[in-house]
Amino acid sequence: MSKPLVIVESPAKAKTISKFLGDEFVVRASVGHIADLPSKGLSVDVENSFKPNYELTERGATIVRELKAELKNASVLYLATDEDREGEAIAAHLFEYLKPKVETKRMVFHEITKAAIDEAIAHPRSIDMKLVDAAEARRILDRLFGYEVSPILWRKVNRGLSAGRVQSPAIRLVVEREQERMAHVSAGYWDLEAATTTEPKFTATLQSVDSKRIATGKDFDSFGIAKDGIVVINEERANQLTSGLQGKSLDVRSVEEKPYRKSPKAPFMTSTLQQEGGN
Repeated sequence: MSKPLVIVESPAKAKTISKFLGDEFVVRASVGHIADLPSKGLSVDVENSFKPNYELTERGATIVRELKAELKNASVLYLATDEDREGEAIAAHLFEYLKPKVETKRMVFHEITKAAIDEAIAHPRSIDMKLVDAAEARRILDRLFGYEVSPILWRKVNRGLSAGRVQSPAIRLVVEREQERMAHVSAGYWDLEAATTTEPKFTATLQSVDSKRIATGKDFDSFGIAKDGIVVINEERANQLTSGLQGKSLDVRSVEEKPYRKSPKAPFMTSTLQQEGGN
């Protein structure tokens, strides 16, 4: 008598789900991935849209052979691998290599309870190829970085190290930023402030010389060159201006009044305390 065949990832999970479904179902495990990129060679066609060249693993070939035997007596196939990228990829590979001739359904659940399993059986869906593509993209990136970059680490740093799809680009960003920092050309500039003897006291900042605005930090490019039309005050020029202003009276041309409000700082919480510590 034909029975529905349910394939999950874990043998332990298969044993538990089998108890919930009873003798009316056959539950088997794929024991994780059945197919992967070969260990030798890049196995990614970079000239053809980065197409991966998957093949059955040694264990996967045995699992597929066993599952095909079970599938001969199955009335319907339920692919019940985990509902994440890897689980979706396993389901897609099972469908590809088993080549089922019976109706195939994708069964997903988020907890291993009888109610959840019954709900998953009652409401199956199809394989989500977007999740499959996401899993394959992750695996391809792992291979491209690991296979191409790891040998460089072996030669330059130490044997046994491996490059990853996350830390390798992150390190490159850090290196590029450091190279920008090393190539940066510093530029010096001075400004002047006058402390008044009035009541109330205030500080006046030099804004322009001979009707030309004096330079600030934002006026320099990465090569230390200032914008056109501004005056760069160096130490010598700053001393000259200071000497020339000694004993001079400063005129207040205009006064602008604005409302001003100051509030106490908010109490620390965990995130703001960490931010302040970092600062």
